[in-house]
Amino acid sequence: MRATGRSPLPALAFAAVAMVFAILFLSAEKERAVGALLVIAAAAIVLAARFGATDRVRASIAANERTFDAAVVGGVLVTALWFHEEHFVLLMMTTSLLLMVAALGLTVQFGYAGIVNFAGSAFLGIGCYTAAVLTKYAAVPPLLILPLGGLIAALIGSILILPVLRTRGHYAALVTIAFGILFKTFIEVNDALGGPQGMRVDPFTVLGWSFNDPIKIGTFEASFYLNYVVLALVLLMLSFALVRRLERSWIGLSMDAIRLDEIASACYGLDIARWKVFSFTLGNFLAGAAGALYGHVLGFIAPNNFTFGDSLILVSIVLLGGIGNPWGVTVAAVFVVILPEKFQVIQEYRFVLYAVLVILILLFRPEGLLPRQLREYVPGWKAAQ
Repeated sequence: MRATGRSPLPALAFAAVAMVFAILFLSAEKERAVGALLVIAAAAIVLAARFGATDRVRASIAANERTFDAAVVGGVLVTALWFHEEHFVLLMMTTSLLLMVAALGLTVQFGYAGIVNFAGSAFLGIGCYTAAVLTKYAAVPPLLILPLGGLIAALIGSILILPVLRTRGHYAALVTIAFGILFKTFIEVNDALGGPQGMRVDPFTVLGWSFNDPIKIGTFEASFYLNYVVLALVLLMLSFALVRRLERSWIGLSMDAIRLDEIASACYGLDIARWKVFSFTLGNFLAGAAGALYGHVLGFIAPNNFTFGDSLILVSIVLLGGIGNPWGVTVAAVFVVILPEKFQVIQEYRFVLYAVLVILILLFRPEGLLPRQLREYVPGWKAAQ
């Protein structure tokens, strides 16, 4: 008989409960109902922690990662099908998924290599404008636009490689902040990119099928945003698998060592410049790829879509979720994107909300909602004891 910690049932039960809660939360229209659901969720988490249920779920997820991953993907698809006619709900889901991809890029930079980047929205914008330019001026297959958006973002980001290598901490943060401001100013004064009025992004089309057309299969009809939810989910799955595999590899171990102590890492022969350049480039690539698809989702982009405030949203996702934990990014992105939409009264004060949340997290839970677990140098050693 399987040990309790190795059984997939707790992990599957948790995924099912999370899916039901997501459907109820997205269905709630009144602010009181939304608040009541949040209170119930908080109480359930506290009770589960007190009675040891969270430890059993965590152990089950760790022992059955692929099963849990499949359950989560299935839960997202079921939720999307549940709201297949709700344009706004599907748009929120798509936005959340794409911001998760961009935040995974920051996770590689922040959480693994210790590189501070406050220009996340700029690299997201580079991907958006790459998609706009390619669909308008070039006959590029749409599926190639996503990696090209990431590639262009990584290439333009190489401008910052030298300053990033020569600075640390808040000095590096100032460099990236300056880049984000320069990017917004550049697209505002560049008439070829639409100037302050912005640019139109043509619909994503594959084999003559436009993603902006409603889905009709027999008697089944769904919003065109369902197309983008599925494509964004595929992009997130690939990005998540890449980041998690990177974390567990010797490359991730090298980046962890550099983040913790550059001097000691250099003494042991690690090439600090190589791994910083690698992490910075990969993080920008993920943000650019997400931006390329985000541009198609929006249909029209303008400089005001990529402000410093939007970069702070990405940073807050990484901080709230737990620096270096890919799963924490997914939870925080849903929280940051959907919660202000449900509480319309705080919609205009959402940046104040993000600031307050970040301060509270830093004060009472500095490692984030889902702290990154310690690296296991000998996989499975706990189970053998």
